[in-house]
Amino acid sequence: MKTSQKNIFSSLGPDWKKALKSEFNKDYMVIISQFLEEVKRSGKIFYPEEKNLFSCMKITPFTEVKVVILGQDPYHQAGQANGLSFSVNPGTAIPPSLKNIYKEILSSTGNLESSDGSLTGWAKQGVLLLNSVLTVEEGLPGSHANIGWEKFTDKVISKLNQSDKLVFMLWGKNASMKGSIINRSKHLVLESAHPSPLSAYKGFLGNGHFLKCNEFLKKNGLTEIRW
Repeated sequence: MKTSQKNIFSSLGPDWKKALKSEFNKDYMVIISQFLEEVKRSGKIFYPEEKNLFSCMKITPFTEVKVVILGQDPYHQAGQANGLSFSVNPGTAIPPSLKNIYKEILSSTGNLESSDGSLTGWAKQGVLLLNSVLTVEEGLPGSHANIGWEKFTDKVISKLNQSDKLVFMLWGKNASMKGSIINRSKHLVLESAHPSPLSAYKGFLGNGHFLKCNEFLKKNGLTEIRW
């Protein structure tokens, strides 16, 4: 059990390991490791691939986070989830939520750096593309909710809350629930409906979040994100 736990979390970068070191021996982390091992033994498939579980933290070091975009759980179809919320690899069909994200960027800023589905370029600029739940069983959205990931990502948000002047984009009810642990007098918290086709027209499209984010960064002497 300890061995599998070490394997699962060993890909975290050194600064994230330092920030989150108090979590790794907690019971819920052991339960997550056990759960994923059991899923594998049963022959079921979960996404993203284990090597990509913490891609968002590998690409965006803890000390370089400027913006947090919080998703719900990973895409649940083969070839989609890559460890960055809302992102897919180039060559993969663009999911509907990401299409709406691109639509909002283009309509509000008049410019879109890339539309190939990969948000790695954002991650390299300091945008942490975090999901509330980091794994999902193939074809079953929400299937890994309540196994412990929410506690882990609460801790991630709590640690980031101690940083100076970040932007948090919380889209949809589940993401907004994380907002209760964020110091809004220090950080910019942007909330709206989720970009899913079911809700994008209820407040996501036209929310101006990408413009507001860059205005906040510029005001605080930080480099704006090239969306």
